[in-house]
Amino acid sequence: MHPIMLDVAGCELNAQEQEVIGHPLTGGVILFARNYYDPQQLRHLTAQIKASASHPILISVDQEGGRVQRFIEGFTSVPAMGNIASNAEPEPLATACGTVIAAECLGHGVDISFAPVLDINGISEVIGQRSFSASETQIDMLARAFIQGMTQWGMPAIGKHFPGHGNVQADSHIAMPIDERSESDIFEHDMAVFARLIKDDLLAGIMPAHVIYPNVDDQPAGFSTIWLQQTLRQKLGYQGVIFSDDLSMHAATQAGDMLARVEHALAAGVDMALICNAPDEAIKVLDNLGHTVQHQTQYSTRPQGLVSINRQTVLHYQQLLGHPNYKLAVERVKRACD
Repeated sequence: MHPIMLDVAGCELNAQEQEVIGHPLTGGVILFARNYYDPQQLRHLTAQIKASASHPILISVDQEGGRVQRFIEGFTSVPAMGNIASNAEPEPLATACGTVIAAECLGHGVDISFAPVLDINGISEVIGQRSFSASETQIDMLARAFIQGMTQWGMPAIGKHFPGHGNVQADSHIAMPIDERSESDIFEHDMAVFARLIKDDLLAGIMPAHVIYPNVDDQPAGFSTIWLQQTLRQKLGYQGVIFSDDLSMHAATQAGDMLARVEHALAAGVDMALICNAPDEAIKVLDNLGHTVQHQTQYSTRPQGLVSINRQTVLHYQQLLGHPNYKLAVERVKRACD
């Protein structure tokens, strides 16, 4: 019913942002490093966001570990996922990383982190150490441990970037990656990681890649009914939330202007479309995408099922930060980073 996720400029909301978040199409907000300077401020901002929305709203972040951590000061530094396999106890460390990310985000009002990265560490410039490993078996093992750490604290896991971004060199933020491999190669290797976790119902959300796989479809995965409906929904039986990757990225521009990109993504099977770092474009989408009551009934209700934090639960999640098991997880993560 509320298919747009967008961002905000600073560490507190201005009047226009409060109005935008209250729009019936706005279903989520994604936070970046510019939205954070300390834990108290973050709790205030997330409370502002929740209060500005006229319906349950999903607050998200990319808090993966390594070089992709938006909240630094006052949060635990988590190693890159690619460093976990070399630890003496990799699975307990992966679980601890999932615990720390989940407990600290939830404890400050953030519902989800877009994690884990399930791409194979192949030749990609933008994936690299964000991936657990170059081995599918090792990715599966460590991803399961990481997801256990997240979900036992109440945070759903969001796997990315389906069906796999690790075997293309170009960075989709600034280029259009094309994976020329055969359908069978992609299905048997990269996508197999997702398939196994989907089979065991471990992924509440999935983010497709802004990558073209021409031996399957000439559209990027996030705009492709073949990938999202025929493969992900029908072949793999996936029932969770499909988030677009950021539609401001270069690899999304071939779908047209921002409104066309959103319409194309939703039509292909995306449940929630992300518009980042383009506030004027986001407002144009809110103004021009259908938002009558009849229109709203046509949009997916799946994303709102991932909203954990509300007035009744916020104190519970804050109290997680005092739990002995969280403190043990922090100690393990800090030892790994020393």
